[in-house]
Amino acid sequence: MKYIHLYILLLMFVFCTSCGQNQTSVPKQNNRSHRSGLSESQLKEAAASKVPMSMVRNVRQAKNGDILIASYVGVYRYDGASFTNMTSTIEWPTFWDVLEDRKGNLWLASQDSGVYFQPAEQNGFMHFKAKDGTGISSALHIYEDRAGNIWFGASRYDGKSFRTFTTKGGFPSNNIRLLLEDKTGKLWFGAQGENMFVYDGKTFTVLKNNDGKAFKNVWSIIEDKKGNIWFGDVDGLWRYDGRTFTKVSQKGAYVIIEDKKGNIWTTGEVKLYGNVWALSRYDAKSLYNEKPTVTEIMLIKEGALLGLLEANDGSIWVGSMNGVYRYDGKTISDFKSKEGQK
Repeated sequence: MKYIHLYILLLMFVFCTSCGQNQTSVPKQNNRSHRSGLSESQLKEAAASKVPMSMVRNVRQAKNGDILIASYVGVYRYDGASFTNMTSTIEWPTFWDVLEDRKGNLWLASQDSGVYFQPAEQNGFMHFKAKDGTGISSALHIYEDRAGNIWFGASRYDGKSFRTFTTKGGFPSNNIRLLLEDKTGKLWFGAQGENMFVYDGKTFTVLKNNDGKAFKNVWSIIEDKKGNIWFGDVDGLWRYDGRTFTKVSQKGAYVIIEDKKGNIWTTGEVKLYGNVWALSRYDAKSLYNEKPTVTEIMLIKEGALLGLLEANDGSIWVGSMNGVYRYDGKTISDFKSKEGQK
């Protein structure tokens, strides 16, 4: 009964289709250069590099403390001393996310090649392929729910097979890119270019602010230690306390995390500065003030700042369009530089 909300959802949707048949189409691999913003020669250089040099959408941490980095042309592991490209034998996928699940299995999400899987304490990857009926065609986000199911947007892997929820049977969207299961069992969904909605075990509800406007194009959703839901859309950073939606900031919030001290960190565009992207920290002591104290840790004028992680040692890792940075509270390390690679 503990996971009743999740199981009711799965039972309701007899319309589930397997193998990602209704996934939105993705660009072919020969458009890889165009999608990354890099030339073919730059892509080859990035793929051969000992450090991440291409777009980093997500950064995670393994159970042993290693940093896992999903870069566009490879998934890297950083052990505190050096980087290892774990996917050097996989040719030309475009990686968006990486996750080590509670059993120690490793999952990789790629935009154009679906899902890769490495069992715990083993080498090599299994490729779940849509074309032969064992997987899905595209995966941009990986999420493990409390029951141990692995989700890739609206596609769920239960340990045996993939199933994809679609609008044909009443699911609100075919463009789900992220999911959150909160402490009460509710499921929060963010859809690309579409409304955010929540499932309470019985009903799907499109979320709307105090003006009746729906939240669209949500890129990140988290639940903080107090049970508040934080998310970012095209209008800025929002907080929901179960009754009221509060707009915390107009700054973009592409990715949101809460650190051990209760501070909220975001990456996102700051249009006030002329389309500059920022790594921002919202002070825990002032989060509920009308104007929270915000510190801009890092600003870049070209490209974007993307994935975020607080590592076990308290350092903040942030992905960018051409690699990964680490902030230790004083210094920002750029691992593309010779100094940062040490």
